[in-house]
Amino acid sequence: MSTLNLSIIGNGSFNALIDPRGRIVWSCLPRFDSDPRFCALLHDHNDGEKGFYEIELLDCVEAKQNYRPNSAIVETVLTDKLGGMIQITDFAPRFRHLGRMFRPGMLIRQVAPLAGTPRIRIRVRPAFGYGQGRPEITRGSNHIRYVMPDLTLRLTTTASVTFILDEVPFVLERPITLLLGPDESFTQPVAETSREFLESTDQYWRGWSRSLSLPFEWQDAVIRAAITLKLCSFEETGAIVAAATTSIPEAPHTQRNWDYRFCWLRDSYFVVHALNALGATRTMEEYLSYITNIVVASSDGYLQPMFGIGLDERLDEQEVGSLAGYRGMGPVRLGNDAYKQVQNDGYGAVILASAQAFFDRRLERKGDIDLFRRLEKLGEQAAKRWNQPDAGIWEFRGKAAVHTYSAVMCWAACDRLAKIAAHIGQEKSAQAWTAKAAPMREEILHRAWNAGMERFVSSFEGDSLDAVLLLLPQLGFLPENDVRYVKTVERIEKELRRGPYLFRYGVADDFGVPETAFNVCTFWYIEALASLGRTDEARELFENMLAARNPAGLLSEDIDPKTGELWGNFPQTYSMVGMIHCAMRLSKSWEEAF
Repeated sequence: MSTLNLSIIGNGSFNALIDPRGRIVWSCLPRFDSDPRFCALLHDHNDGEKGFYEIELLDCVEAKQNYRPNSAIVETVLTDKLGGMIQITDFAPRFRHLGRMFRPGMLIRQVAPLAGTPRIRIRVRPAFGYGQGRPEITRGSNHIRYVMPDLTLRLTTTASVTFILDEVPFVLERPITLLLGPDESFTQPVAETSREFLESTDQYWRGWSRSLSLPFEWQDAVIRAAITLKLCSFEETGAIVAAATTSIPEAPHTQRNWDYRFCWLRDSYFVVHALNALGATRTMEEYLSYITNIVVASSDGYLQPMFGIGLDERLDEQEVGSLAGYRGMGPVRLGNDAYKQVQNDGYGAVILASAQAFFDRRLERKGDIDLFRRLEKLGEQAAKRWNQPDAGIWEFRGKAAVHTYSAVMCWAACDRLAKIAAHIGQEKSAQAWTAKAAPMREEILHRAWNAGMERFVSSFEGDSLDAVLLLLPQLGFLPENDVRYVKTVERIEKELRRGPYLFRYGVADDFGVPETAFNVCTFWYIEALASLGRTDEARELFENMLAARNPAGLLSEDIDPKTGELWGNFPQTYSMVGMIHCAMRLSKSWEEAF
């Protein structure tokens, strides 16, 4: 049965998910949104016909898996019933070479005997067309070629090609190396190449981790979250995807199966905030460059809610019948029609993210008057749309409303443009944007506050709650001690909290009433408690969320409040960012700890 007890490896060009026994069950090549060459995560048939890469230890009775410290290298130790043991080391090469980052579309697996006489079987079964087809296979003396219509992969190995092709069990008497990647020959011994790539990749990740700004507490959790965030960054364009997968349901048998291998503008503010807190300035600057490309390409300031990692605008959604889905819970979807929606919060998210370029002296590409004028076009859209219906941050497909969060983000767009203008000496522009923002704020306070229920509500003149209202102080809309905010938090925890977890909302949507808690909402709630001085409660809930991670230290989008099982696309950028924010806010200082 498929599970989200998975580890992720990658290098900024692609990534791969590995199950507890070292089986690669998901990997899109040559980039994050490509056809999954390994797609067993969404097939889950016991006959294993489609899309996996397995190094099987026969009669295996125990499996242990971990990351190397401060690295993106995964080590899996398998033990058989007679005490035979092997270690599988998995990684994607990433290191600086000839003045630039070397990050080929290559999976490297090293397999070594540790004890006894272990017998293994290697099965390499890539697929194409979302599991529809198997590649044509040709062999060489030390390699196997998997020829697909749009890609050819070459497996170069020190193991027996015959054993791999015939999937014959054999005794692992010495370490072997398997390099699966571009259809290119090697100019030096494969084992030596693998050792060099492993050492250089490990050095890169440990060096990158050393450069991070960390809280005193929970450093291992933050480092793992930061590395995972980096692994979701498509370095060629700077894009950061919402998750590595598509169609992992938010809850069992709900049809809430979406493709998350794209970039949502609503994420930009939160991602930039987290990267800034970590001191990951280069990754942040690359992401800001991606955002700037979107801003410059918009002639009138209109923004669709999401884009592809290559700045693709059309992301048409279709169902893929060739894969049964996670645990058979289809449909499997390719693309996401949310790009067609109206989501007015994106203007504020982009401007809040872009503001970093004007105030951060560390950045090489600083904001200037030209970027400001382009951002003003977004501000004009925000000023026009702030009180208009949209699909909202949760992308309701069957209804539209004037969502409070969207309105507040449009206000934030105008408010931050005023601050940017003042900072760069554009006083008339600063006054103009302040004049736009002030009446927006007043009307939002009037129309989003339900006096009879004593709470802010999810939409103007409405009566339902939404966890995103917890962010009002973070956005500078209200002070943390505002009595209206305090009462709203109290109502949210009464209506949306289930045990230690928080739902995003409690009303029915296009697919019924939500059944799972939304992990980032729990993190927002934790931060809200901290802001209200309820620090002990916040720390307890944060520790619970850390315990909810899978054994690799990763989180998906959702969690079942009854069983603690993870659901939703994986690993979820939003969840990892929430973890980083909470750790930074709640950690004791060095001085407090001693």
